[in-house]
Amino acid sequence: MPVAILSALAEPTRLGAVQILADGGEHCVCELMKRLDATQSRMSRHMQMLKQAGLVVDRRDAQWVRYRLNPAMQPSARAILDAVLAAAKDEERKAA
Repeated sequence: MPVAILSALAEPTRLGAVQILADGGEHCVCELMKRLDATQSRMSRHMQMLKQAGLVVDRRDAQWVRYRLNPAMQPSARAILDAVLAAAKDEERKAA
């Protein structure tokens, strides 16, 4: 499981999506596309990988899909996610 989670988070667009979802809210794929400058098909592929890793769940809303972090995420997976998000935040601060 740790390898699948780390592999899913290793791609910048997927990491960016998880960073957006880390606010605890539910976000439409259209918002993720806009904020991450990704096409619909590309964003869907990225979100599918995050979903397969158990990091996100989705909900269909008319023609859009809304995503949020998986509330039933295993504690060990959540610990990995939290560590990756903290490291990414540190990197952003150093770059600024």
